[in-house]
Amino acid sequence: MVVYSENEFREVIKEGVTLVDFYADWCGPCQALAPVMENLASTRTDSKVVKVDIDVLSTLASNYQVMSIPTVIIFKDGKEISRTSGVNSIDSYNYFLDGAHKA
Repeated sequence: MVVYSENEFREVIKEGVTLVDFYADWCGPCQALAPVMENLASTRTDSKVVKVDIDVLSTLASNYQVMSIPTVIIFKDGKEISRTSGVNSIDSYNYFLDGAHKA
């Protein structure tokens, strides 16, 4: 699910665990990460997985101090729990999500 506004973003992250992928269409590593995000979105029924295009929502990316992409931030009930940059394995993201559910 791609988020298209800051209001939509705040609504999505305010409850539960949400993994947010800050990306850009022109970013090669972001394209490499896309299948992993799609897999997580279809298999992690306990979490929301959303994408934020930094070219569309640059202010939001700036507010969260996204300095490189891809950057993935895990939120729980609207608060940042963890973040990572670059392309990681699906196991890494599952680990982060599991930790967020236990927090």
